[in-house]
Amino acid sequence: MKRMIEVEDTGMVFPCETDIDRMAQLGHEWLTLIGEDPAREGLAKTPDRMAKAWAFLTKGYCESLEEVTNGAVFEAEGSNMVVVKNIEYYSMCEHHLLPFFGTVHIGYVPDKKILGLSKFGRITDMFARRLQVQERLSSQIAEAIWDVLEPQGVGVVIEGQHLCMMMRGVEKQHSSTTSSAMLGSFRDDPKTRDEFLTLIRQSKNF
Repeated sequence: MKRMIEVEDTGMVFPCETDIDRMAQLGHEWLTLIGEDPAREGLAKTPDRMAKAWAFLTKGYCESLEEVTNGAVFEAEGSNMVVVKNIEYYSMCEHHLLPFFGTVHIGYVPDKKILGLSKFGRITDMFARRLQVQERLSSQIAEAIWDVLEPQGVGVVIEGQHLCMMMRGVEKQHSSTTSSAMLGSFRDDPKTRDEFLTLIRQSKNF
């Protein structure tokens, strides 16, 4: 059963099925296991804050493609490429539970249907707000747009910085990862793919 969770210091609320009370108990236990005192002043409310933060960071599990697109599919003429660039995302690496973040670039060639522009950001967030790997995130976004619009083609390129490589392990502070997913004409037609890649390279952040 979904309950409404309030994000600390924002006034924002969101529905989620996460067991906040149980997560807070686990947070209390975790603090003890690493050698901390959960009763000290600075940590007294940390388990509850952590539980709500993780509910937000994984709220994509509680969302569906139908909910986030919310009927914003419209009939349209023409088949010119549409590109939405520099969509910020934040996600959690499923291997170490550390953040990775960056930008998503999405392009598609319509086939009689277009999607409200804000929905590309919402689709990105729905999949990013889960335990993820960047490669799968690219494919999930592309496949979702393919399913919703049935376009001639879809292309997704993601750039990311991974804290599991930056603050632990090899500690490479300037490393970044680029992944892509191409469907339909973006995969089969080099000219379509090249047009998309040229357009996103014009971004100052890419």
